[in-house]
Amino acid sequence: MDIAKIGEFGLIDRLTEGIKPQNASTLKGVGDDCAVMHYPDSEVLVTTDMLMEGVHFDLTYIDLQHLGYKSAMVNISDIFAMNGIPRQMTVSLALSKRFSVEDMEQFYSGLRMACDKWKVDIVGGDTTSSLTGMAISITCIGEARKEDIVYRSGAQDTDLVCVSGDLGAAYMGLQLLEREKTVYYQQIDELNKKIKAAKADGSYEQKKEMFQKQWALTKDFQPDFSGKEYLLQRQLKPEARGDIIKQLREANIRPTAMMDISDGLSSELLHICKQSGTGCRIYEKNIPIDYQTAVMAEELNMNVTTCAMNGGEDYELLFTVPIGDHEKIEAMEDVKLIGHITRKELGTMLVSRDGQEFAITAQGWNPLKDER
Repeated sequence: MDIAKIGEFGLIDRLTEGIKPQNASTLKGVGDDCAVMHYPDSEVLVTTDMLMEGVHFDLTYIDLQHLGYKSAMVNISDIFAMNGIPRQMTVSLALSKRFSVEDMEQFYSGLRMACDKWKVDIVGGDTTSSLTGMAISITCIGEARKEDIVYRSGAQDTDLVCVSGDLGAAYMGLQLLEREKTVYYQQIDELNKKIKAAKADGSYEQKKEMFQKQWALTKDFQPDFSGKEYLLQRQLKPEARGDIIKQLREANIRPTAMMDISDGLSSELLHICKQSGTGCRIYEKNIPIDYQTAVMAEELNMNVTTCAMNGGEDYELLFTVPIGDHEKIEAMEDVKLIGHITRKELGTMLVSRDGQEFAITAQGWNPLKDER
């Protein structure tokens, strides 16, 4: 169905049908000029992310349901990174005419799946037209007690540096998708060249049936993802680590600094050290890397540590804790101690497996970098 047929408000009604508030702080959700929320005894946390087609996502290899899920999760992750609880979300979309009502229902099904997982209320947003594809802007609102909020600026000398999960898998998933996309378009280009040459020498009609069969095979191209499913999951369906926040609370651990790993471990470490006025020592041997990530890096002739340090889109938590919490951290599931905080004058260093030290540089994702 053409979106213009039902209009902006008809689309909103259709996409938000059945959404019921799950949080007491949500007094009024979708359906008025503003959402109304009430937080009597806590601080309000607000985060916004914008995702642009062709920059942040490629609809060649991510379907709209997964895109909706990922769009919600990356915002929810920011609330957890402040040691908060996500509560509400607004969703704004700019759409070109190639998108249908059914496309948006797929997008919203993924979005609502992510919100339902963490009991987040969708309370509003906006839709408008676009001449260049799809743009997504999501704002997530959360809450936390003032004393519980964790900033990037609280790391202290001798604090332990920890990460959740494993690193580099999302980046390897992206490389895998880009490789298979390249193979797909190479097949199309080669076939188009054959058709053009056949038309030029007059043999096209004789070969037409063969070209039609080849075109059908190319159209039904199936990428080779066997044995690499985890990498695809990490790229296409990231998970916000609210489970780690829960573990920290249960263990009575309050991180001194924390952020989620969206642009790469190297960039996030430098953010924490700069804002805390410290240095750090990170040990290469301690960086958690999944087996599939290592295999894919070797297949592509890439350094797996570089991928883990600079890949980005892992959405794991990077945090520091006082050294006295060492035993508690060791007992936590899916958390790895990778180094410690030092004095600023000692620099931000990566210690290699053979004991050499290298300065950590920000080589992670930079959305404003000119790639031309």
